[in-house]
Amino acid sequence: MIRTLLRSVRAAVVFLVLCGLAYPLIEVAIAQTVFPRQAEGSLTPDGSTLVGQTWRGARWFHGRPDGDDPMATGGTNLGPRSAALVSATRRLVAYWRAEGVVPTEELVTTSGSGVDPQISVASALAQVPMVHRATGVPASELRRLVALTATGPEFGFLGERVVDVLALNMALARLERKAAISR
Repeated sequence: MIRTLLRSVRAAVVFLVLCGLAYPLIEVAIAQTVFPRQAEGSLTPDGSTLVGQTWRGARWFHGRPDGDDPMATGGTNLGPRSAALVSATRRLVAYWRAEGVVPTEELVTTSGSGVDPQISVASALAQVPMVHRATGVPASELRRLVALTATGPEFGFLGERVVDVLALNMALARLERKAAISR
């Protein structure tokens, strides 16, 4: 009986070392080698590069209306006939129109993940008139910023070109700082 108990304890220790220590360390090493940016984290002094955030005010480009809670990932589970979804969408359409923006579909609907940091180039360009009025930055310069920060499609062929809203807004802030210094 003691022999069986010792074998069980040895097996538990071996599997603890293999599965609890060696395997996670190997996975971390692979992740840091293959995906270094993602493995090191996504937080910057200005926000997360992988998790969308809410931008307030007309002077910023806005992402999808996903909210600020990265723990609440996933869709709303509201169907197309849901009164709550229709009401929320109508409120967002009215907000965008009041800001002088012809909203794209993604500016009034949440993403499937609930934390999407990117929007389509079309959604970013739709917001140019609003940001131009609020900041005074020429519309042509704002369109150039959108083009400069656009990336994709994934692997060169999957999906469409997208704009990371954080990167776009940080480029806008740098442009405004540079313009203020030169005045």
